Amino acid sequence: MRHVDFSPLYRSTVGFDRMFTLLDSLAQPENTPSYPPYNIERTAEDAYRITMAVAGFEEDELSVEAHRNVLTVKAAKAEDEDGEERQFLHRGIATRAFERRFQLADHVEVTAAGLKNGLLHIDLKRNVPEEMKPRRIAIGSAKETAAPQIEGQAE
Repeated sequence: MRHVDFSPLYRSTVGFDRMFTLLDSLAQPENTPSYPPYNIERTAEDAYRITMAVAGFEEDELSVEAHRNVLTVKAAKAEDEDGEERQFLHRGIATRAFERRFQLADHVEVTAAGLKNGLLHIDLKRNVPEEMKPRRIAIGSAKETAAPQIEGQAE
């Protein structure tokens, strides 16, 4: 796998360090876990949903945490309380512990999370502050006006 060197771009850009770090981490797929499977979908203009297949996990065994542009989903299966040893002839439903991290863009917040039919749904919304939104600047007509006199009297 090739590694892209972003150092020449650091000299001519300001404030894009986080983006280059993200691009660099995306170029290394061998470190990316593949369990559990998930979907990311856009549900509206500024709304998104992450759906994860977490069959076999209860609500109290799942943890969803958002901190500084990182969404972390963790799960750990509780031990069988009855202490009965079970013998599986085939085990196809994975209930191993996992931790999955998602990088969130600026101003993206988690609005809700719910578990239904073995699928964990996490709803996200981008809330851009008013001062960050584009605004229209009114263009006035340029009228000829006399230059203001700063000192002295007109002769």
